[in-house]
Amino acid sequence: MPVTDAPAKARALYDARRTRVPIAPFTDEDPTLGMADGYAVQRELIALLLADGDRIIGHKVGLTSKPMQKMIGVDSPDYGPVLASTVYRDGDTIPLDRFIAPKIEAEIVFVLGSRLQGPGVTVTEAHAAIAGAVAAMEIVDSRIADWRIKLADTVADLASNGAMATSSRIVPLDGIDSRLIGMTLTRNGELIDTGAGAAALGDPVAVVAWLANVLGENGVALEPGHLIMTGALHAAVPMAAGDVFRAEFDRLGPITVRVGA
Repeated sequence: MPVTDAPAKARALYDARRTRVPIAPFTDEDPTLGMADGYAVQRELIALLLADGDRIIGHKVGLTSKPMQKMIGVDSPDYGPVLASTVYRDGDTIPLDRFIAPKIEAEIVFVLGSRLQGPGVTVTEAHAAIAGAVAAMEIVDSRIADWRIKLADTVADLASNGAMATSSRIVPLDGIDSRLIGMTLTRNGELIDTGAGAAALGDPVAVVAWLANVLGENGVALEPGHLIMTGALHAAVPMAAGDVFRAEFDRLGPITVRVGA
């Protein structure tokens, strides 16, 4: 049975987002909390944010790499909404004071061309529904103190979403195997990590199929124009004021973000 005080937990996260004062992990108080409990809280939190006038323009999938799954102790990804208020563009300056303990991740984001609703969506069907891919960076953040998250904590906290930045060029997938899209990430001109599409669940398109099927069980569809964040291609990197991050993707091109004070 899912957690009974989901509204109170959601309110605590909502307040932490607003004040940027983190809270203790819910799993400290109740170690038995699991994925279903996390999503019960997430639904309440989304309702609070939408009531403020925000809107959902896509979805993020997290924990798509084996190292991240191992760290949290799970064998499947998690998901959360992409909110309109959190989207930046290539070249933008991202203010550090919007966040608590932000880290940056380069990833492939797909733009949906047609509606996709599970269950039963195959990777081939997901591929056909994708209008194209964009170079992107995700800023992950945690309203849980010191990133001391277990699965229920991160799921409740919108899968630790903070913000995202995307390039403006949508590249069709014709003739592109997204598993093989290579990526380099630099900070202030210095190479700090590399990755490839296959880090995201073995195939970023498979992430879209997985998401459509999981959301489909709850009667939710992926809609045309939705942005689907497919997961980090490398370990998350802490951000500091003045940093300039640039991710360069094979086929998709570059994206740059600056970190403001």
